[in-house]
Amino acid sequence: MNTRIKALLAGIGVGAIVGTLVAQQSIGRHREALFSARPLRRLSALGYVSRVPSVETVRLLHDYLTWERHPMLRRRAERILRRMEAKLG
Repeated sequence: MNTRIKALLAGIGVGAIVGTLVAQQSIGRHREALFSARPLRRLSALGYVSRVPSVETVRLLHDYLTWERHPMLRRRAERILRRMEAKLG
């Protein structure tokens, strides 16, 4: 293999690792924001969580619905939860 190909493959590998680490940190931040005292942060976190369907996210949304008192945010979370449950089976 020539050195350009090796450098390209190494760059792709490093990029994938860095991307994975950043995504994990982002997921953690948004999950914490879901239980924030600020409604706008919670709405933003719901938007993010809606794009990450998993069994763990479904459990998190169940906990969130038990906790959330704001009607608009509850309705949004219920819609997201129904969609995820249908998608995951």
